[in-house]
Amino acid sequence: MTQTQSPGPLFTDLYELTMGAGYYEHKVFSEATFSLFIRNYPLGRRYFVAAGLEDVLNGLSDLHFSESDIAYLKSTGLFSEAFIEYLKGFRFSGNVYAMPEGTIFFANEPVLEVTAPIIEAQLIETFLLNTVGFPILVASKAARCIHAAKNRQLVDFSLRRTQGVDPGMKVARNSYIAGFSATSNVLAGKRLRIPISGTMAHSFVMAFDDEVSAFLAYSKTFPMNSVFLIDTYDTLKGARNAVKVAKEMEKKGASLVGVRLDSGDMADLSIKVRKIFDDAGLPHIKIFASSGFDEYKITDVISKGAKIDSFGVGTKLGVSADAPYLDIVYKMVRFKDNDVRKLSPDKATLAGKKQVFRKYDAKGQFQEDIIGIREEHMDYAILLLEKVMEYGKCLRPHPPLEIIRTQFSENFELLPETYKSLDHQQPYPVSLSKRLSDIQEMGLDR
Repeated sequence: MTQTQSPGPLFTDLYELTMGAGYYEHKVFSEATFSLFIRNYPLGRRYFVAAGLEDVLNGLSDLHFSESDIAYLKSTGLFSEAFIEYLKGFRFSGNVYAMPEGTIFFANEPVLEVTAPIIEAQLIETFLLNTVGFPILVASKAARCIHAAKNRQLVDFSLRRTQGVDPGMKVARNSYIAGFSATSNVLAGKRLRIPISGTMAHSFVMAFDDEVSAFLAYSKTFPMNSVFLIDTYDTLKGARNAVKVAKEMEKKGASLVGVRLDSGDMADLSIKVRKIFDDAGLPHIKIFASSGFDEYKITDVISKGAKIDSFGVGTKLGVSADAPYLDIVYKMVRFKDNDVRKLSPDKATLAGKKQVFRKYDAKGQFQEDIIGIREEHMDYAILLLEKVMEYGKCLRPHPPLEIIRTQFSENFELLPETYKSLDHQQPYPVSLSKRLSDIQEMGLDR
């Protein structure tokens, strides 16, 4: 189930429509192929996670201009009556090849290619870039956090800091794909069937006469699902108060799930809190931590011996703080029967319809990727781009979120540790096949 409604064809930059009008007036209707890829890695990153395809296919399947869209375009005075009439019957009729969501991919590899009449292929550019860019960004960041956590659970706490409703839903969905165990986003829980998780705020503790009273009240409401926030006044005293309440809960057949740390020296405090619980005969109580976590902070506290069982990852995930954008582009690579490219400085493209071939080493891990031409064949390699839409129709149902999540996990296991590390910056090997290289040498820059 998708988390967003298709925004319609006006969700585009104006120049897509003005180019469309120009194509229409001059009878340029031939088929074009566009390739969507990321030019460069953000600082410190060495892989991406494919995401956002479900929303792309839903949007393309229902792409049409409503009566109000047509009325608005008329009101601008920019477009001829003939072009307006053409738009009334506009539908996407093209083919789409794409990497399945959850696939690991690398810079300059096409994650998606569109072949359609040029007006159609052009008009959807902004929609495609917007729809896959942010999910890829978030899923890739979340994967790095998962790797840093070393099998500890992570929960998406980003909702209050994401920049709007749609990003909030996308963070919940794509962090879950990458391995997060839950989200604090209740709407995502309802719509996407993602497990939800939450504790309490400092305001709840301060609303009672003292900390113990707050913990007792909460435990009465949630006898089997209580997690106490223990740093409102003094963290270690809060831990001892949690022990008192946990003992009272046990007398009534209830059980304290855990406590949350939200400030201070997380490594040192978690070690001391763990000792308090263990000494009290309560080793089952989990320690959760939140406040400014991302892959770097998680790595740091674990390296210091932190006794943290689960992390809430919020702001820095929700806005991808260290890399808030991707150099993601959508470029024409074939028009009519000709492979085409551009040679702009630092922005050259690769001509031709493509396929990405992945080879594996003797241990079954990723060894190298080769970008080739669409109809090429390579022994001992798998094809990453799959045909997902033909003549504007989806070829198969969208896979359930749990299947995508499993596919990502299996895929990620095969990526060698070298390329997951936050410390080593060795790039994964991606090359061009000879046939694709030959196309680039044939003077197709026009």
